[in-house]
Amino acid sequence: MTSTKVWLGSAAGAIVVAMFAVLAALTLLPAVLSLLGDRINALRLPLPRSGRSAGDEGGFWGWVATTVMAHPVISAVAAVVFLLAVAAPLVTINLGLAGVSTLPEDTASRRAFETLDSDFSAGLISPAEIVVDAEDVNSQPVQQGIDRLLVALDGDAMFGEATVETNEAGDLALVSALIVGDPDADAAHDAIVRLRSEHIPAAFDGVDADVLVTGVTAQTEDMFDVIRTYMPIVFAFVLGLSFLLLLVVFRSLVVPVKALIMNLLSVGAAYGLLVLVFQHGVGNEIFGFQRTETIEAWLPLFLFAFLFGLSMDYHVFLLSRIRERFDRTGDNAASVAFGVRSTAGIITGAALIMVAVFSGFAMGDTVSLQQLGFGMAVAILLDATIIRSVLVPASMQLLGDWNWYLPRWLHWLPDIRVERVRAPKARPAPAAAATMVADGRE
Repeated sequence: MTSTKVWLGSAAGAIVVAMFAVLAALTLLPAVLSLLGDRINALRLPLPRSGRSAGDEGGFWGWVATTVMAHPVISAVAAVVFLLAVAAPLVTINLGLAGVSTLPEDTASRRAFETLDSDFSAGLISPAEIVVDAEDVNSQPVQQGIDRLLVALDGDAMFGEATVETNEAGDLALVSALIVGDPDADAAHDAIVRLRSEHIPAAFDGVDADVLVTGVTAQTEDMFDVIRTYMPIVFAFVLGLSFLLLLVVFRSLVVPVKALIMNLLSVGAAYGLLVLVFQHGVGNEIFGFQRTETIEAWLPLFLFAFLFGLSMDYHVFLLSRIRERFDRTGDNAASVAFGVRSTAGIITGAALIMVAVFSGFAMGDTVSLQQLGFGMAVAILLDATIIRSVLVPASMQLLGDWNWYLPRWLHWLPDIRVERVRAPKARPAPAAAATMVADGRE
């Protein structure tokens, strides 16, 4: 229950912060800009300037866009192959929780756990609590079931000494069984699974009683089940809603499909690198990370939600510039190149800031924070470079005007644009203007 409340509180806090950020951007920011006026640029940093505007064809990002769009097939294939190769270790992912045994050896909690485990039993701090609910727990069938359960627990090496207590009403019995070793280790979770799926059904077969298992390890295992159950639902909801929003905003069927595929590629690559570094230990010592048997069970869902929001933000920003230019010129290739040139610097700069922030998490001693910081940092870096600077322009160059394809049966969708292009107002010729003044029309 405690971990559930923590995650509910974190989710609620994130939603509230995002809502207030949007509200401030729509109200406070325009008001402040209106008050400051041109004074917003009064304090300039003494940094060297390249002398080029964001839309100039030269510069590093102009060279990247030109090179990628000159060889779109090679660029797209190379990017996709690289991302799929990096994501390949994902098939071996093992979800779990980093227990006390993964803490740094010099921490007081780690030393206390090792002392308790060697001199007594670490299971004392988190035994498996087995509740037997029956009309009369002192009846012969129930007592026989409890005895059979105790025999099964005694024969399982992961369980230590077990005790039995009965309440005064005689309708509840509590069997407390010590768990050997770290209660968050894979072996402890496997023991809870065996207890629920094998030991209890065999011991209470034919007995009229409800037998439930709780405790720290059991609660964590239940959390895993909740995550496994709702993860596909969350993925489907986020992907579906993102598809609909992009479909309406850009009035294209191709743009949202490509956006979802690219975002999944970047998230999958981040998952694969997490497994490669932490589970398989490839390069973990270079970064100073601890090798673990598992990836934090909550991390894939957390990373997906967070990274999908960030990557979609980048994607909408980039595509808005491209669509804006395309509406003005009708030239797909030139519009893509312009969009990449004019946004790549901002996107990369923002990405580097977030990479630096999340690298701070990764530099910690706690495994869960190391995995969180590393996963976020590499995913943002991959998304801002390979996805936005290579895969997006290459794919848009290959598809050409098909990027903006919208079937006739979807033309009823409202025309909502992030940035609507307004045609410049035509000014009358001097002679025509003089005639209008003479006629009293101006």
